[in-house]
Amino acid sequence: MENTQNTLNNDFEYRLKSIYFNENYVPSNGTRTTTNFANLARGKSRQENLRNTMNMINNRFNILASWDNPNNDRYSVELEIVSVDIDVDKTGASFPAIEILKTHIIDHKTGKRTEGIVGNNLSSYVRDYDFSVLLSEYNKGKDKMSIPDDFGELHGNIFKDFVNSETYKKHFIKPPVICLSVSNNKIYHRTGNHHPILGHEYLVNESSLTEQYFRKMGLQVRYFMPLNSVAPLAFYFFGDLLSDYSNLELISTVSTMETFQKIYRPEIYNANSLAGTCYKPSLKNQDYSLTKIVYDREERTQLGIEQGKYAEKHFIKPYKNVLEQWSTNFSL
Repeated sequence: MENTQNTLNNDFEYRLKSIYFNENYVPSNGTRTTTNFANLARGKSRQENLRNTMNMINNRFNILASWDNPNNDRYSVELEIVSVDIDVDKTGASFPAIEILKTHIIDHKTGKRTEGIVGNNLSSYVRDYDFSVLLSEYNKGKDKMSIPDDFGELHGNIFKDFVNSETYKKHFIKPPVICLSVSNNKIYHRTGNHHPILGHEYLVNESSLTEQYFRKMGLQVRYFMPLNSVAPLAFYFFGDLLSDYSNLELISTVSTMETFQKIYRPEIYNANSLAGTCYKPSLKNQDYSLTKIVYDREERTQLGIEQGKYAEKHFIKPYKNVLEQWSTNFSL
C-alpha cells in the first residue's frame, strides 16, 4: 500500500507503507526499535516469538467470539503494520511520523475476510521526543515536575491532520482506536456499566499525563475490562466507541492489544488475581505469570531516549520554524 495525498489543509503530505506482522516479519528501517512488534522480531527467538504472539491473539479472539464457534477455532487475525511518513516541505524527503496497526479478521467458516480496527498500537518518534527529551529538559533543575502549556500540541495536530487527510480516508473506513495499558499511578473504580464484549467499565480518579497527551490528539478515553481479563484496558477513540464499531472489530483490538500487554506488562495483565471494584495497577506486583515470549523491557526504556533524540535531530530542529508556525495556525 503506497499513496501520497495532500492533507485538507494542503500543508503536509503523508505517505503510507505497510507490511504484515507474522512469523516472517522483519522490521523496516523506519520502525522504532521499541515498538511492541519490532521488539519481538529480534534475536534468536524472533520466529518463535512471532508465532507464539499470533497464536495468543487468535486464541483470545476465539474465546471472546464464542457464538457459533464451538471449537474456538473459527477466526484468526491478520495484523498489518502501517507506517506513515510525513513530507513537511514537499521536497520528497520524509520523516517516519506515525506507525499503527490495522487488524483483519478471517472467518474460516465462511471464508470471509473483513477489516477490523486501525490504530490499536501507536508508535511515534515525536512522542518519544516529547516525553524523553522535551519534558526532561523542561524540568531540569526543578524540584517538582511540571508540564509545558503546549506539551503535545505539535504531535496532536499532526495526528489529527493525518486522520482528517484524504490519504487516511482513502485507506481506512473508520476512525482509529488506540488501546493502551492503564496507568500504574492512578486508581480505577468499577462502574455498573457492562458491555458484552468490552466488559466492565472503570472510571479513573484523576487524569493521567497520557490521557492529557492523547486529548491533544483529539481522542477521548474509556476504560473497560473484557471477559476473562484481569485488568482494564484504556481505549482512546473519536466518536462513540460502543456504537461505531462491531463486536468483531472490538474483539480484534482487545485480542491484539491485550496480548501485547501480557507480554510486556505481565505484572498487570498476566497477574494471577483480577482487578476488583477499586483497582490500583502496580508494576511491583510479584504474583503474575510470564509468557513464553522473550521481551527486553529494560532496553525498551533506554532506546526511548535515543529515539527522542533522533526525532529532535532529524525532524524537530531542521523544521522548527515551519512546524511551530503550522501548529500555531492549525485548524480543521
